[in-house]
Amino acid sequence: MAQGTTVPKLNFEYWLDKAIEWGQATTLESQKDVCLHLPQLQEFLHQIYETLKHMDSIVAIQQFPLIGQLLGRLCWNPFVIGYDESQKTLMWCLCCLYSSEPQNPVELKANSWIRSLLCHLLSSSKWESNEAETSTFISTLGYTSADYYCHLVKNMVFSLVTELRGNQFNGLNIQGRVSASRVNAVSLFCLPLITLPDLTPLLETLLLYHGGASKEILSSEFLEAVNEAFLKKKISLPESAIFSLWLRHLPSLEKATLYLLDQLVSIQLNSLEEVACVIKDSLLPQAASHPAIFRIVNEIFKNALLETDGTPEVMTAIQVFTQLFLQAHQNENKQHKFPLKAYFPRHHQPLVTALLRCPFELPTTQWSQHLKHISDMLKALVEDTNISSLADLFEIWFLVARFGEWLDIAAEQLLKAAVEPDALLWLLAFYYCPQNENQQRTQTMVEAQTVYNHLMMLFSCTVLSVKDLEAAVHSIMDIEQCCNQHLITHLLTNFLLFSSGGHMIAQEFIYHITETTDTSKEVCSLLIRTAYRINRNGEENQRTVKLLNELLQKLTLKV
Repeated sequence: MAQGTTVPKLNFEYWLDKAIEWGQATTLESQKDVCLHLPQLQEFLHQIYETLKHMDSIVAIQQFPLIGQLLGRLCWNPFVIGYDESQKTLMWCLCCLYSSEPQNPVELKANSWIRSLLCHLLSSSKWESNEAETSTFISTLGYTSADYYCHLVKNMVFSLVTELRGNQFNGLNIQGRVSASRVNAVSLFCLPLITLPDLTPLLETLLLYHGGASKEILSSEFLEAVNEAFLKKKISLPESAIFSLWLRHLPSLEKATLYLLDQLVSIQLNSLEEVACVIKDSLLPQAASHPAIFRIVNEIFKNALLETDGTPEVMTAIQVFTQLFLQAHQNENKQHKFPLKAYFPRHHQPLVTALLRCPFELPTTQWSQHLKHISDMLKALVEDTNISSLADLFEIWFLVARFGEWLDIAAEQLLKAAVEPDALLWLLAFYYCPQNENQQRTQTMVEAQTVYNHLMMLFSCTVLSVKDLEAAVHSIMDIEQCCNQHLITHLLTNFLLFSSGGHMIAQEFIYHITETTDTSKEVCSLLIRTAYRINRNGEENQRTVKLLNELLQKLTLKV
């Protein structure tokens, strides 16, 4: 046998040849060679695991077609699995290859094979010295080896779950007898097997177990691994277990929130229904019914908004999250429901109450009055001398921004309803330009008023040309402050959607706006939000719905 050979990284052929050569290490020569190469093999297995844990099981098997043969042979070599580290790493690698949602008979068969190997590894340390006797015993019971070890794992899980949940016997709860070190050891034992379905009841029990200890008794590695497996949809756990995980382990909650934001920003989503589906699937809106989770998620959203300079994707995600959170809160059992002020304790409660009101709970004829009420309260707050710091101003702005549906309705009402425009224009001016240093917001208000008046003069015209709106376009292109540009783009887009003449030139005009001002994402986000609101309300005419769909088809391709 070769001695002291340098092994290339991820050289499957080399190690498979070695595994075949070693067999089950029945000769003295093969046993010596296994021992000689064991440190290199352990390093190689660790490299495999570090590669596999970032890959889908199907991709892994396609990329490394020899991996099954190699791991299978190594699992039956007593000198390899006799080394605890190798045994543990082999388990980790096998779990990475397990398909959480097998799609065909081949994947089902592979899962069954992986389960039998995992069960063999779990029981090998107890049985390897009496393997022949054990085999006879198992056969007498009428089991195959794989079946027997499968039942062994299930019984072991059942036993641990029973121990942790505590049996009631003559009124005595024995849960208190389970030591913190024992629970910690059980959580560590689960690490290489987290994606194994048979282990799910134990994972749930551990996550819901507290035992009265003053500090966390589950290992942080276990909590991180469960969170990672949940995010990658490798395991399915009850909501209560996931919520408990996030409550007891802050890094997991932070990672879940950032993972959601990354999903929403990186995936091309063509409707708010898709955005809502991804957010709801994350379980974060439901978990946020607990105020502690809500506050953490809220802080992460604020930081993301600041770091991305308020990109439309992030802002829309926050607004949809808020809507879903309110739905989840409304569906909560009344006995366990926290009052809404628990989530916004530092804010002016009448303003919070007004913003929390779902638009579709009110008749559309009352929308303008409700928005005026919001605007008046907000203006009084903002112009109060006590709001002295930018941090305080940002908190008020962020509260209003997360209820962005009311802002979109305000821009709509300005054009569609008979309203006194000042209050609604001020509300939009505050959103797009919260600071009034050097009279910025005041200037924004003046420019928005000019454009609004121009649009209202044209609103009833049934025939329009692009030239008719050129003054408004030039005002966008000439404005130095981007906040004014955003507000006017918002008004113009709504004008095109809801005015009779606007329909005729909408596609040409929006193409012109997005080309000259680089606002494709902004306009696309606005159109997606409008489509979502119309679909929910169902009152808009079909001509507008058709136009929205056509505009979105073209813009999403462009974005």
